[in-house]
Amino acid sequence: MLGTMMDVPLLLSSILRHAEAYHGDGEVVSATVEGGLHRYTYGELSKRSRKLANALARLGLKTGDRVGTLAWNGYRHLELYYGVSGSGFVCHTINPRLFREQIAYIIAHAGDSVLFFDLTFLPIVEELAEQLKGLKALVAMTDEAHMPVSQVLPGLKCYETLIAGEPDAFDWPTFGENTASGLCYTSGTTGDPKGVLYSHRSCVLHAMAIAMPDALGLSASDVVCPIVPMFHVNAWGLPFAAPMVGAKLVLPGAHLDGASLHALFEGEGVSFTAGVPTVWLGMLDWMDTHARSFSALKRVVIGGSAIPPIMISRFHNMGVQVRQAWGMTETSPVGLSAALKPKHAALPPEERLALECKQGRPVFGMEFRVAGADGREVAHDGRSFGSMLVRGPWVAQAYFNTPTSPAHADYPGWFDTGDVVTMDQEGFIQIVDRTKDVVKSGGEWISSIDLENIAQAHPAIQEAAIVARPDTRWGERPVLVAVLKPGATFSRADMRAHYEGKISKWCMPDDVVIVAELPHTATGKLSKKAIRELILEEIKSRSPDLGIGS
Repeated sequence: MLGTMMDVPLLLSSILRHAEAYHGDGEVVSATVEGGLHRYTYGELSKRSRKLANALARLGLKTGDRVGTLAWNGYRHLELYYGVSGSGFVCHTINPRLFREQIAYIIAHAGDSVLFFDLTFLPIVEELAEQLKGLKALVAMTDEAHMPVSQVLPGLKCYETLIAGEPDAFDWPTFGENTASGLCYTSGTTGDPKGVLYSHRSCVLHAMAIAMPDALGLSASDVVCPIVPMFHVNAWGLPFAAPMVGAKLVLPGAHLDGASLHALFEGEGVSFTAGVPTVWLGMLDWMDTHARSFSALKRVVIGGSAIPPIMISRFHNMGVQVRQAWGMTETSPVGLSAALKPKHAALPPEERLALECKQGRPVFGMEFRVAGADGREVAHDGRSFGSMLVRGPWVAQAYFNTPTSPAHADYPGWFDTGDVVTMDQEGFIQIVDRTKDVVKSGGEWISSIDLENIAQAHPAIQEAAIVARPDTRWGERPVLVAVLKPGATFSRADMRAHYEGKISKWCMPDDVVIVAELPHTATGKLSKKAIRELILEEIKSRSPDLGIGS
């Protein structure tokens, strides 16, 4: 027997229609590439998205065609999110921080028909010009006053001119909710980048889930500023969730330094923001140097990599609540949120902080398993660890245009995240390490994340990474690679003293290497592969008892 409810598909265009109808005067503020702030409302966003939809139809696009974007968080990019997907096309956000060869590969693999780009990325597009000749159009996301003159991009179109003559009336089509809406590629740290093809249903459900109080907790009272880029997993779904609840949306553009972000937060009254740890590290350091504070910011969500406890404490000292969230491109991305329960308020501060440092507990809709080496579920005791598996309505079951999906091979019906984790009785999950990053020493596993968090708390250390070096006796041993704060010193003896009593002696790093900077991936995470390559020859060439930090 079926229910008697209406069969109304979950479509992204419904979010825009809702925002226009019931939050039409809600503000969207953008820091523009051309300079200055742009302001308009959800009502105007909706009108311009409809004009864009008409323009896309005039370009001859067909249902399912992919439309590529190389763009920062800005109002024109937001219009593409809705104008492209709402029309039945696929919005393919491209990470400009990838290598040129990877960008060319992604555009070709996706089969993009049109490419829209911010002026910042003109050099990338010009460099790839020969490989883009099959596109129906290249569109610079600017107005005529700022249009570039390019000798290698004949026929380059101007965004504002493209939509200027179009009517703002457009009937968003109705189609199946499982229709593809967006395409995002992984960063390709191992092999070629892989495409994750989102559906309207998965994006709408994900937006509804992250707006819930124990997820990211959004409402019409918030001023939301996503620092996580719109070219990375749909900016964690915030461009959909903010209009859904009617929150004021502030888009930061290209300038993500501490001074620019602090000025934007203060000027617009940002109450909620989200981004990766490296951004917040730079911002907090700038604020410390310039003796600044927050007047409106209440909550920050941090994801992408583990948060050092000292970072949470620094935000707490400024009166800002920190919530860690976990996800990946294949999970849309949010699957875990470290929202504390009422009973946790009575815990001692250090125990509450330990919970906040975990990746979180599952948001509704997501199921998690922790599988041991034998494939069986491990005990939910917060100590037993295994591979983290996930499934849910916004988890990828396959990669776009790829015949096999190895992440599902060992556990049919589940996605193997590649993370080694523990889970406690209440479902709080803590990542021990990435499978490929854990240090395997003498038959035991040493968590690089735990060692990094301890190192990060030392007053001399700006940023830290733990990597494994080969060892003839133990198999692997941990090495600390650190960037120091200006004027600071840090020796091997300092390292040993700092770790003493915080970990078992056999887990202590054998060596410390001081570097000027640590390499990061295109999504802002520490690139362990690049760090290993950076120091491997040097580590191999000396005894573990002769660290350069000595």
